[in-house]
Amino acid sequence: MRDKDSSGSPSTPDGGAVSLPRRRLMQGLAALPALPLAGMAAQAHGASLPTATVNTTRLAVTDTEVTVGQLHSATGTMAISETGSIQAEQLAIDQINAAGGILGRKVRVIKEDGASDWPTFAEKSRKLLVNDRVAAVFGCWTSASRKAVLPVFEKENGLLYYPTFYEGLEQSKNVIYTGQEATQQIIWGLDWAAKQKNAKSFFLIGSDYIWPRTSNKIARKHIENFLKLKVVGEEYYPLGHTNFNSLINKIKVARPDCIYAIVVGGSNVAFYKQLKAAGITADKQFLLTISVTEDEVLGIGGENIAGFYAAMKYFQSLNNANNKQFVDAFKARYGGKAVIGDVTQAAYLGPWLWKAAVEKAGSFDIDKVVAASPGIELKTAPEGYVKVDTNHHLWSRTRVGLAQLDGQFKVVAESPQLIPPNPFPKGYQ
Repeated sequence: MRDKDSSGSPSTPDGGAVSLPRRRLMQGLAALPALPLAGMAAQAHGASLPTATVNTTRLAVTDTEVTVGQLHSATGTMAISETGSIQAEQLAIDQINAAGGILGRKVRVIKEDGASDWPTFAEKSRKLLVNDRVAAVFGCWTSASRKAVLPVFEKENGLLYYPTFYEGLEQSKNVIYTGQEATQQIIWGLDWAAKQKNAKSFFLIGSDYIWPRTSNKIARKHIENFLKLKVVGEEYYPLGHTNFNSLINKIKVARPDCIYAIVVGGSNVAFYKQLKAAGITADKQFLLTISVTEDEVLGIGGENIAGFYAAMKYFQSLNNANNKQFVDAFKARYGGKAVIGDVTQAAYLGPWLWKAAVEKAGSFDIDKVVAASPGIELKTAPEGYVKVDTNHHLWSRTRVGLAQLDGQFKVVAESPQLIPPNPFPKGYQ
C-alpha cells in the first residue's frame, strides 16, 4: 500500500475571469505544435532534480521517463463515448512530451481496456497501480466504472483524473474531477429550460446505472422542490438497450413539455432514430439531454437529433482562440472528420492539470501532487478557463447547445460566470 494523508476541507476560491495506423499517428504528431497552456512552463530546476528527490514512493519514474496509465472502454457499448477521451489524453501527453516532458522526463503511457465492464475496470486499475506503479491514471467514463475503481485508488493511494460530467455526491483525495458535477450542469440547465423554454412538465429518461438514476433524483428534486414544476414520467433501460417503442408510447401519453434524456453509449443511436420515426421531432417536442455530445452524434446522425438541446460545459463550436488551437491540433492528429465532445475536452485537461501539479510540487509523489492541485488554473483551456477547487472539482461555465444537421451544436446560452463546484448540495441528497 502506498503512503496516504488526508485532503483539505472544501473552501470557496474567487470566481475571477474567469487505434490509428502508426504512420498516420506519427504524421499527425509531426504536423502539430505543442499547445502551451498558461502557467504550465516547467520549473527551471525541475529538469535537474534527481529521481530520488522526485520519486520517494517507488513509482514508475526513471531519470528520463515517467509512466502513467490510461483506462477507458476501447470496446463494448461505451466505446462510442470513450474513444474521444483516449484520443484527447494521448494528444495532450504527446504535446507535453514534444515540449520537453515533465520535470525533464518524457511521459510513457500504458493503455488498458475496461471493455465497458465495471469489474474489468477494477481489475485493470489494480494492475496499473500495483504492478505497473503508474504515477497517475487518466480514465473511466461512467460513474459505475469510477465507483468500481475508487476503492482500489483509495487503498493503493493512486491518482485518477476523471473526465466525465457526473452526479456529484462524491469527493476523494485520490480523484481530480475534470468534468462537471450536478449543480453545475443539471441545475443550471433545468433553470434555463424552465425560464427560456417555459417548460412546466418533465419526463425523465436514463440508462439504468448510478449516474442517470442519481442525476434524475437530483433533477426531480430541483423540478419539484425548487422550481415547483411537475415530473410526469421516469423510465430507465439497460446499457446497450435498443428498443424504445414502449417508452415512446409513454411519452406520447404523458405529453411532457420537456423530455429530459440521460441515455448513454450506443443506446443513443436507437433512441433518437426511433424518436424521429415516431414523429417526435424538434418542431413538436422540446428535448434537453445531458449525455449526448458530438461524439455520440457521430453514431446518431445529425438528422436524427437536429433541433434538440444539450447542456454541457463545452462544445466543439465554441468561438475562442484557445478552442480553435485545440480543435486544429485534434483534427491534425485524428483527421478532418474527427469531432470533439464535452468529455473529450475534459479528458484533454487531465494530463495538463497533472503536469501543473507535479511541477508545482517538484515531485511525482501522489500526496505531494494532490496537495499542490487546489488553486491550479488553466487560463488557456479550450473551454475558456478552469480552476481546481479544494474539493478536487473544477470551476467552470455551463452552456446550452442546439443540435445542428452537421452534427455540431450552436451555443445558445451560457452561464454569465464560472459556477463553483458543489458536489454535496443541500436539499438534493
